[in-house]
Amino acid sequence: MGSFYEESQMVVKRDAPIPPPLPTTARPGMAVLRRRSCRASASTTESWDRLFDDAYRADVSIYTSSDDIIYAHSSILGLASPVLRGMFKRQSKSKRFIVPIRGVPPEAVRVFIRFLYSSCYEEDQMEEHVMSLLVLSHSFVVPRLKRECEYQLETRYLNVDNVVDVFQLALLCDVPRLSIICHRLILKNFKAASLSEGWKAMKESHPILEKELLATVAYEANRQNEKVKKANERKVYLQLYEAMEALVHICRDGCRTIGPHDKLLNEHQEPCSYEACKGLESLVRHFAGCKLRVPGGCVHCKRMWQLLELHSRLCVDPNVCRVPLCKSFKEKTRRQKKKDDMMWRILVRKVLRTKSITGAPYFSLAASS
Repeated sequence: MGSFYEESQMVVKRDAPIPPPLPTTARPGMAVLRRRSCRASASTTESWDRLFDDAYRADVSIYTSSDDIIYAHSSILGLASPVLRGMFKRQSKSKRFIVPIRGVPPEAVRVFIRFLYSSCYEEDQMEEHVMSLLVLSHSFVVPRLKRECEYQLETRYLNVDNVVDVFQLALLCDVPRLSIICHRLILKNFKAASLSEGWKAMKESHPILEKELLATVAYEANRQNEKVKKANERKVYLQLYEAMEALVHICRDGCRTIGPHDKLLNEHQEPCSYEACKGLESLVRHFAGCKLRVPGGCVHCKRMWQLLELHSRLCVDPNVCRVPLCKSFKEKTRRQKKKDDMMWRILVRKVLRTKSITGAPYFSLAASS
């Protein structure tokens, strides 16, 4: 029985078909697709390219900047571009249509017309003439090519050297997304962008646009400074709140070697969960033993007085609070000047809003009112 099983296994292995190769990204016609970007099949694209290259029964003559003539078919161009269709209607009496396309390189015009035939382009030609193609696609209302140029600029060809030129084209050609991307890149790399040849050309041809860009750069710099300033303020307010928590913790529960007289302390206990405890512990010890313990007499003591007063304004119930002088400071606030009292109230609100703990167990915004 065992020998029959082993024999059958050998037969299966011997007669098993050779497995197909693993799937790859290569497909028939992939050599063309690597060279070109095209959505149509290879045979269809080849037919349209032959029609364009051979100019069979072409009835349109396109004149470029170098006086080269590109021959094309009015029916195909008219279907692809409403602008060209309108030009042909105005010349409907003539048997041959004439279209001048100047101001861009002749090769860019050829790539543009070829795209109207087959919706394809060579990648190296796109890289070289992408800005000219963006202008042509906008001028002759060819949305497919315009979207493709926008995508290629956003993902591949946009850099610090050409960002100013692309930004101006994006504004002229009504490409808002691309203009925003360019604007952000200019702000991010302003020093390098302002030294580019595009910036120098813009300064001469569009001085108003340069002033607007400089204004936005100054605004962004101020905004970043304000952002950093507010972040630093929030950090200070957060530290104050943590100091208030640690002060209550020390005076109520005790921490390592310092705390209320009726608590049994152990300096070898687990590390304290309050980060501000260590610094506050040394400040409390200094405050307890300082001989200049009057407001303004010692810098450290002055800081301790301020922390105690801030706590009193945050404290919900001073009658049961174990923080020293809490009730005394509460009574002092009733006799305080209106201006000083308002400053303390603003500080309390900012501390609480930074931590977002209004109505928390320890402190309450209502306690400062």
